[in-house]
Amino acid sequence: MRRFAVAFALFAALAAPLAATGAQAADPVRVRAGYIPVLGSGQLFIVDQKGWAKQAGIELTPQQFDSGPNMIQALASGTLEAYVGGVGPLLVARGKGIKVKVVAALATEELVLVGGGAFAKAVAGGKTPKQVIEDAAAAGKKIKIATQPAGSVPQTVLLYWLVKVAGVDLSKVDIVPMGIDATQLALLAGAVDAATIREPAVTIVQKRDPSFRVVVSGAQMFPAQPGSVLALTEDFLAKQPQAAQALVSQFVRATELLQTNPKEAAPALGVALGRGIVDEATLIAAIQSPNQKFGADPQVIVASTDEMQRFQKEQGVLERTIPIEELFDRSLFVKATAQQKK
Repeated sequence: MRRFAVAFALFAALAAPLAATGAQAADPVRVRAGYIPVLGSGQLFIVDQKGWAKQAGIELTPQQFDSGPNMIQALASGTLEAYVGGVGPLLVARGKGIKVKVVAALATEELVLVGGGAFAKAVAGGKTPKQVIEDAAAAGKKIKIATQPAGSVPQTVLLYWLVKVAGVDLSKVDIVPMGIDATQLALLAGAVDAATIREPAVTIVQKRDPSFRVVVSGAQMFPAQPGSVLALTEDFLAKQPQAAQALVSQFVRATELLQTNPKEAAPALGVALGRGIVDEATLIAAIQSPNQKFGADPQVIVASTDEMQRFQKEQGVLERTIPIEELFDRSLFVKATAQQKK
């Protein structure tokens, strides 16, 4: 009997590590995450570069896109599980029957209007941006403003400011749609008078040429402006609820790091945004910029997102509006924050 007990104890001692090894060897859950290369996507880069996703059993594969509408096509085709970008294209997607949920906010009021050359000088001299636009139109030279394609958040926010806030006749301004990198280059080259851009582009542009200035802030362009978000497909949420919760929890953790320790966060952002040519000091300055507000609670942007969809409907971007609650799932954020407080 004693031999049996000893043998059983030895077997249990040997089997325990083997069982643990088997559990650890479970295949990680694959998450292909499309993103827009802006600071508002910073949580994704932190979760990826710091190995937090891997620690949570997630095989994270970030894929860069130039605009939200282009990313939606990939989401619809089933080649992405996660979307990290502006909320506007998600309204279009949801209206077309693409099942996707916003599970965390990432940033708000991040899009600003930056002007250069005569535009910036005129605003610095006391004229309102609207006056500059109208004076240029009267002189036969429309102000050119670069932004992203129709349906994107940058284009929507620009139109909202022009139409709803400033009251500018759209026939008096030349709106030029292009990709994110092209927008920054066009602004620096003087090919356009202004552009809707986000951090770190704002800090980079002003560092290269201090004459560029923010002529309209994010809050002025669109009060409580909804910015970058984390969204997951409903299929992924249904099939991988634990992985979805783990991912949101890591994004909440990354948001806190950006809010409290920019210096520690910056190196992870440099890999995706700096591409080896943007120094760490510039990235830290961009994180701390008044043009960048990080926050993870999706409830903060529900009302402003609803306002955005009503405006997009007016502009013909959306065929119909949806009950805004259909787009959001706050439960994962609530659970993530509760876990962090323990």
